[in-house]
Order: sequence, then structure tokens, then C-alpha cells
Amino acid sequence: MTTNSIKIRNLVKIHHTGKIEVQALRGLNLDIDSGELVAIIGPSGSGKSTLLNIIGGLDKATAGTVQVGDKIVTALSVRQLVDYRRRMVGHIFQNLNLIPTLTAQENIEFSMVASGVKRGKRKQRVKDLLEVVGLQDRAHHKPEELSGGEQQRIAIASALANDAPILLADEPTGELDTANARLIAEYLVKINKELGKTIVMVTHDPNVARVSNRILRIEDGVIKTALAPSEVIVQEKAHSYVDQIKERIIEINVQMDNLDREFREEKINGDEYVQKRLTLKNISDSLKEECSRMGVIPP
Repeated sequence: MTTNSIKIRNLVKIHHTGKIEVQALRGLNLDIDSGELVAIIGPSGSGKSTLLNIIGGLDKATAGTVQVGDKIVTALSVRQLVDYRRRMVGHIFQNLNLIPTLTAQENIEFSMVASGVKRGKRKQRVKDLLEVVGLQDRAHHKPEELSGGEQQRIAIASALANDAPILLADEPTGELDTANARLIAEYLVKINKELGKTIVMVTHDPNVARVSNRILRIEDGVIKTALAPSEVIVQEKAHSYVDQIKERIIEINVQMDNLDREFREEKINGDEYVQKRLTLKNISDSLKEECSRMGVIPP
């Protein structure tokens, strides 16, 4: 296999919440070629983000194998997974994961500092990446001084900082308006074509999915269909605005439940828990207010 190809066989993931068992992935099989840009679509709870997290080494599979290049990710130790995440994959999250007290330049540089990259090389890499995402003039601005689209472009540059061959994007346009969503999708295409990165993107937006080479639909933890970009609008009816808001509220509720569990299991500290939960609650409250304004009862 080439360095940035992905091979998944019989992947199973079971989540346990108290006595409740939820099978997120049910023997999923998937091959992604080196240099592909693949979009993964499907309803909430179908296993999209779980799949991305296992490929990225953020979550462990219950059964099955994930191979990225010559590495069997599902067989790596905790220490090996840290190295794998540092060298092999760049993550782009919907909630950005930018550090608010650092400038755009410092956010991009942060992972390189952790990897021991020398200062001169870091500075040049930051300059190059700011050019890639078209934000050279915003290098010294903090996240709060940037628009949502600009913040996401800095998040993309941060994901590229260590030059990982695989880029994993989980709803990279989920919090953006249509114009900025289109812009981010165009930057992902640019990175895929010009830098040769293999990109796997989870998205609810059919218009964003259409920029990919291949679109895979997950249902009930397995891949049900593969679509060409031209087929996606026909196969995937775009959700109404209200439906999208309701779906997002449900997703946030699941994220908050997962966060509560991680805190109870002492996987995160109190400060991190409070900060993340407050962020999720603020987003949820604003979405519920939007529902109320439209005369809709939120879920």
C-alpha cells in the first residue's frame, strides 16, 4: 500500500452507556486510494464520526482492522498511536480546536513545537501554509478577531502543519454559512490536488459532498451506497433549514452526553470539561432560540 491509502476490513465499534449497548459500526469495509478526496454522508448516529475517529487513532475499534499505508492502526499501542496521530493524520474538527489565546500563526506552529521541529523550519512552514489558505495578512490575529470561515482556514493550516499524508475533516463546514462553506470546500479540493493529500470528509451538506471524487453513504454502521458527485443531489435530498437545526441539536446532545461520560471516567479534567460543555451549551441554546423564532419546538 502507498503511504496515504486506507484499507478497512470488518470494522466493528460498540459503545457502552451504562447497561445500554450501541453498535455504531457493524462490520464496515472500505478502501480509499492514495490521493482521493472522499465524502462520507448519512443520517445522525449512522457511524460517520466514529469511523473517522478510528481511522485517526482517536478511538479504538471493538473488532476489525484499519490499515493506513503500511501501519495497522487497530494494532498500535497507546504510545504508537500518539506518534501515528502526529505524523500520519491531520484533523479538522467542526469546533475548530483553535487555542483562543494564540495568534493564527502560533496556532499553526503549535503542533510543530510539540513534534520538536526547529524554529527556522517552523516559521517557514507557517508562512507557506498561510499562503496555501490565503491568510498571510491575518497571521498575528487571534481566533476571536477572525471570521468563522477564516478560523476554519487556520484550522486547516494547523492540520497540515506536520505534513501528514492523511487529512480527516469532521463536518468542516457545519457552523458556516453557504458562502464560507463553499470556500472551505474549495480549499480542501486545492489541498487534495496541489499537495496530494488523501482527504476523508464527513458532511451533512450535499453541496460540499459534491466536490469529492467519491461519495459514500453510511447507514446503520455499514456503507450502503457509493455515489458519483453528480448523483448526490438526486439521492440525497437537501435537508430544510429547520431539519438541519434539529439534527444539529440532537448531535450536540449526544456530544454533551459523551463529554459527561468522559468526565465521570476521569478522561478529561474539570477545566476542560467545563469549557467544552459551556461551548456546546451555548451553541445548543442559540439553535433552540432559532427554532423558537420560527415557531418550531426544538428536539
